Amino acid sequence: MIDVCLLGTGGMMPLPYRALTSLMVRYNGMNILIDCGEGTQVSIKQQGWSVKPIDVICFTHFHADHISGLPGLLLTLGNAERTEPVTMIGPKRLEKIVNALRMIAPELPFPIHFIELEKEEESFMFNGLHINAFRVNHNITCYGYSLELDRAGKFDVDRAREAEIPMEFWGRLQKGETIESEGKIYSADMVLGPPRKGIKISYCTDSRPTDRIIKNAAEADLFICEGMYAEPEKEAKAKEYKHMTFYEAAAMAKEAKVKEMWLTHYSPSLVRPQDYEKKVREIFPDTMIAKDRRTTTLSFNE
Repeated sequence: MIDVCLLGTGGMMPLPYRALTSLMVRYNGMNILIDCGEGTQVSIKQQGWSVKPIDVICFTHFHADHISGLPGLLLTLGNAERTEPVTMIGPKRLEKIVNALRMIAPELPFPIHFIELEKEEESFMFNGLHINAFRVNHNITCYGYSLELDRAGKFDVDRAREAEIPMEFWGRLQKGETIESEGKIYSADMVLGPPRKGIKISYCTDSRPTDRIIKNAAEADLFICEGMYAEPEKEAKAKEYKHMTFYEAAAMAKEAKVKEMWLTHYSPSLVRPQDYEKKVREIFPDTMIAKDRRTTTLSFNE
């Protein structure tokens, strides 16, 4: 089970009703933040969540609307007496940029571990959750992220009994362990069926449409994608500044066969994005024009 909250849906500048870009994911006691725009802390408080359990912070890129909330967040984490390390993932120069921002938060009671992305695609594992970073097409180096939770096959009681596996080992085998006992080796593949569908969340902002986004979002349970512009006359501007329109995002969601898409990262000029809902749903019906703090809980499908 994974909790997802889109903390901010604004691009470029915050508005009274729209914080800048940020996403928070909670899984198994661990919190992951993707981007940290201005207003992130306020949205976390309004959601009733806490900043203290944030273990991993991923950055798509280093434009101010995606990272300007970080110094204040670090100070709050320090004031909360956090001592556990925080891992940060982002494009090259991440450590240099974060340390520059820390000029106003120089002393923290916890270490920061930096992972700087250099390849087109890179993967990491945290507490059983895969984080896959993939490069997208913006006017500076920028990455999208997919979060995936695998699910093992169903435990087969009959096979376990036929193999005369002691019942005391069943739970451990179900978790994927291999056990050696009294000269015998028991492995998970002896009792588990084929892997079942897990949970997948894909997140992409600040990019033109690319095949790599479609590939990494394929069959996601939730695809969160920027929709900087919805007005037809803004299509040329989207191409010039390497952003996306609602309709380009919807076309990618359709091709990737995702279950649901939330649009985000709206231009400040896009005052009423919901006015374009009907038109974008003609391309991809399961589109949500997300607002700040839109939240869902994703569970395994039986």
